[in-house]
Amino acid sequence: MPEFLEERMPEEVRTGAQTRSSYQVQITRTAGGSEYRRLVHNLPMRSFVIHFTSLRDDIIKRVLDLYDRAHGRYAGFRVRWPDDCTTRTDGRSAPTAIDQTLSRISAGVYQMQKAYGQGGTPSGAGLPVRTIYKPVSGTALVSVSGVTFASGWTLDSTNGQITFAANKTKAIIGITKASQAVIDFGAAHAFLVGDTVHISAVSGMTEINGQRAAIVGTATNTITVAINSTGYSTYTSGGTANTQPQASETVTGGCEFDLPCRFNSDIDITLLTKTVREISSIEVVEILAP
Repeated sequence: MPEFLEERMPEEVRTGAQTRSSYQVQITRTAGGSEYRRLVHNLPMRSFVIHFTSLRDDIIKRVLDLYDRAHGRYAGFRVRWPDDCTTRTDGRSAPTAIDQTLSRISAGVYQMQKAYGQGGTPSGAGLPVRTIYKPVSGTALVSVSGVTFASGWTLDSTNGQITFAANKTKAIIGITKASQAVIDFGAAHAFLVGDTVHISAVSGMTEINGQRAAIVGTATNTITVAINSTGYSTYTSGGTANTQPQASETVTGGCEFDLPCRFNSDIDITLLTKTVREISSIEVVEILAP
């Protein structure tokens, strides 16, 4: 993979910077004036132009040090943009566990992402989606079928992937009708209070199929879940309980994030006075697939 420095560009440098959002569109115009437009990919891209005069040699040094560590355009680094640094639609509010639908990579592995342009009807290409490769550690929240997972998953802050703990699964032999349903496995199980389980393939009490609920109590062969099954049909047979998200479930999440970027220009410094230096325009562009 290309080189990447897991560090953030100094925030003081970005004050006053200009930002640009763009999409890669190929446009061909005929002699008659008609246009043929092709969307190369459905990915928004940010770029920044930084230009400032500074009295502080320490800021200039931090910029040059980052530029040298990155070998100019070679290595990437993180950029936090205040107007778009969380998964909320406004880009600034604190993230929640239901901000965005995550994409499923494989069983138990999901990718943080953010869709843009909500609030109207999108074009035939659908909403543009940014893959979040550089989430901020300690800020992620995750929900499965509307049930928040306080634990049982890990976030890789270098690629934005959520990995759930190994699946716990057990065949069901009985479910009670109660304000908190008791699920019987007929044998010892590995479920713990605080786990959540997805229930499927139950016969008779079919209303419970597809539901996910927290485990609020355990015994040797049974668990008690936060599902009111009082008015459900009577259980007859079958069923399976799983802790890991199933393919049919929607996994959502939210986080703070940085943009993976790289320098896209040389840096020229003009000595104005003994203490004042002017740095030329510095272009920084987002790396779409770091």
